[in-house]
Amino acid sequence: MEIEHEMEWKKAQNIVINVDLVAAAKRQLEFLAAVDRNRWLYEGPALDMAIHRYNAYWLPLLAKHSVSPFFEGPLVVPLDCEWIWHCHRLNPVRYKSDCEELYGSVLDNHNVVSTVGGASKTKTEEIWKNLYLDVPFELNSAKALSDTFSDEISGLENCTKYDLLAAVKRQSPFFYQVARPHMSNEFYLEGAVARYKGFLHLIRRNRERSIKSFSVPTYDIDLMWHTHQLHPASYCKDLVEIMGKVLEHDDTDSDRTKGKKLDVGFSGTTEKWEEMYGVRYWRAGAMHKGNAPLPLRTTPYPSLDLKKDYPSKENQKIMHLSELKAVEVMLEFVDVKDLSEGHKGGLFVSFSKTQPDTIFNAKRSLTILSQSGEKQVACFQCQPTGHLFFELMCHSASNLPISKPAKTLGSCSISLEDSLSPLSNLTMEKWLELLPSSNYLSSKPIYLRVALSTTVPTNAPHIFHLIRSLPFSKNSCFFPLPGRVHLAKSWTRIIDDNGKEVISLQMRDFKKSKEKNDSMLRKEVIGIIKSGGTNRVAEFSGTEWLLIDSNWSVKLPGTVNEDGYLLELIGDHRVKLFPGRKLEYEPKHCEKQRNDRDFLTAVEFSAEDPYGKALALFDFKSGTVKINEEWLLFPGLVLAFILGEILRKEGYISINSSGKNLEENKFLDKEASKCPLDVSKTIPTTVQEDGKLDVEVSQGNAITMGKGGTSGGGCSGGRGSEVRSGACGGCGANCGNVLKSGGCGGCGGGCGGGCGANCGNVLKSGGCGGGCGGGCGGGCGGGCSNMIKSGGCGGGCGGGCGNKISGAPYVNASGCGGGCGGNCGNKIAGAPGVQAGACGGCGSRSGNELVDTHTHI
Repeated sequence: MEIEHEMEWKKAQNIVINVDLVAAAKRQLEFLAAVDRNRWLYEGPALDMAIHRYNAYWLPLLAKHSVSPFFEGPLVVPLDCEWIWHCHRLNPVRYKSDCEELYGSVLDNHNVVSTVGGASKTKTEEIWKNLYLDVPFELNSAKALSDTFSDEISGLENCTKYDLLAAVKRQSPFFYQVARPHMSNEFYLEGAVARYKGFLHLIRRNRERSIKSFSVPTYDIDLMWHTHQLHPASYCKDLVEIMGKVLEHDDTDSDRTKGKKLDVGFSGTTEKWEEMYGVRYWRAGAMHKGNAPLPLRTTPYPSLDLKKDYPSKENQKIMHLSELKAVEVMLEFVDVKDLSEGHKGGLFVSFSKTQPDTIFNAKRSLTILSQSGEKQVACFQCQPTGHLFFELMCHSASNLPISKPAKTLGSCSISLEDSLSPLSNLTMEKWLELLPSSNYLSSKPIYLRVALSTTVPTNAPHIFHLIRSLPFSKNSCFFPLPGRVHLAKSWTRIIDDNGKEVISLQMRDFKKSKEKNDSMLRKEVIGIIKSGGTNRVAEFSGTEWLLIDSNWSVKLPGTVNEDGYLLELIGDHRVKLFPGRKLEYEPKHCEKQRNDRDFLTAVEFSAEDPYGKALALFDFKSGTVKINEEWLLFPGLVLAFILGEILRKEGYISINSSGKNLEENKFLDKEASKCPLDVSKTIPTTVQEDGKLDVEVSQGNAITMGKGGTSGGGCSGGRGSEVRSGACGGCGANCGNVLKSGGCGGCGGGCGGGCGANCGNVLKSGGCGGGCGGGCGGGCGGGCSNMIKSGGCGGGCGGGCGNKISGAPYVNASGCGGGCGGNCGNKIAGAPGVQAGACGGCGSRSGNELVDTHTHI
């Protein structure tokens, strides 16, 4: 059977296409990006004018030039006309018939170039001016947005009757699907050309066998199909030779609902492809990625006059980090063979990385297609190094209501580096011999058929966690322990996903102006880098935050602006911060369960991205910052710290250039956010995609929301991620991550009770944070940190509980920190059997903090 599959693939690769599809596809992507920077060409009066100019001016000019060239060298097509021409050619049968009817032959793109390529358009403009006196060669964008075209567009008799307006609207979403970094990679595109030939051969075989089908391409194949159609003469000639007719391109169906034409067609194409070639049809980086996110603007941002070639600044150098790469991986387990009869049924395969990386650190599982009859495909991102590790598992049959743990039958692994080699073509499907486990006895080795596809490595975002460290007080129940330097004030440590500290930051009073009428408090931010050096990194001047030794400043708008952004980061780039998750960070799947008020999105506006490009996401609930660009590392992290301090103390942005409160721009409740930032470790999850492929999207840092109890009760309560938690609430109460905890919230019991109390991460804890009296962190302003199996702690008015250290065997706390203002000291990490009795008394406290409030769950 495999020989037949190879023969069919070889026949497909023998198809001749008289276009350099790889080079032409790159040009198409550049052109589509240029159109997307001019979105007035997607709809409205400017689109009507572009269609008019295409019919009235461009096609007649091209027809004359095709018969008798005006000059040597290429003709340059205006951007608006090229866009309409692009959409017209993507219905090759209609374009061919229109050209033959109107001009006698197919108007080809031979010796025609785009304005995007930078070719000289002087000669073309001269010809255009001579033919069309008062008609500008290029459609002015300002005029395009002015809605003044109705008087200029008159009826044309000699033009296509094809609905170009509808064609443009169908093609407008395509760029979002192919605007991915790996799509312009030559290695990836070469694989797309081979798959496009396979797609054409599949359609040819269906025609030969009189099989009616609606073949649906993946996006890498579709990019090549579009590219081929944009060369009308070559496309018509090639397709007639391949299958005896010009192949139609039906783009009228866009409904992906299950059971509709597009869904049924894709399922049928998948089945036929896998039958004919013996390999999977799906490909990493080529599948539908959902609808485009909502735009921030309907018009391009005004031209920006930004200075270039800024001198290098020292503070920006201290934030340099090594580049982080990622690949997208798709994985399916197709079949298993040579398995003993007693172990058939209940089979599945778990997969992970032998050395978990910062992007993918989870363990997932999939069924096997041949065993379950269900097609499951995992899609996830990881670093392009190391090995993927597979374990064949078997659920034992049992009549008991209690299920037995699955048995491991064997294991194997695949090198990611090998899958990225030029010989692999970024895909592989083969039988892997399993190393049998000790509890599996068989004379024959087991084989597992694994299908794997990857993209080429592309840049991955850096993820950081902001961890607030508690201050050390001399009135401690314990002596200071050796280790990290204990500081008089709280610091915020910024660590990366590997747990390495990048910098520590602290905000403090700088100085007050000596002017009598100026009572503005001055602030500064101090940073300690991992090498031990201390730097002043920012200062507040009364009107704005200035980042020291850099070109950056942070300004709040004086009034509420129509664009909806909260503040600006001004410097080498123009960056605006919007409340919520915007553009590429728009919530999908389980992310929608998070409250958007916990987020800010940093968006850059530039000539390349006049509608905005998402650069960073600030998650103030979890204390996490995701940054896509290296140049934003220093200003982005300092800005995240400053905003975090403001939110922690005041609950909303309160200072602008005029010193007034921006009440309209609240994006966190004032009362709820009096508590320190919750720094919660997100829990890996699995998201099932809809559709026939039943794609399992495994992400290392997705958020799993369990079935929590009542949360957020009382005044402005809030919660983080909760799994099987009790009630959480009370006035201003806020809970972080809670797993199997007791009651959380309310005055008199639970965690975070009382006004402004806050609960950190809690694992299997008892009541935590009752009102005046029992619990941990009880009373007005009480707070509780990380606790593991703790009892009541911190009773009394204003009582608080310190950190119970993760990893300390048998650590337990009884009543601790009792009395008025009592606090509880530290339970020592790694001290077996350590228990604390009553500790505290009136006014006593301990302060030494050994473990930051950051719990890995």
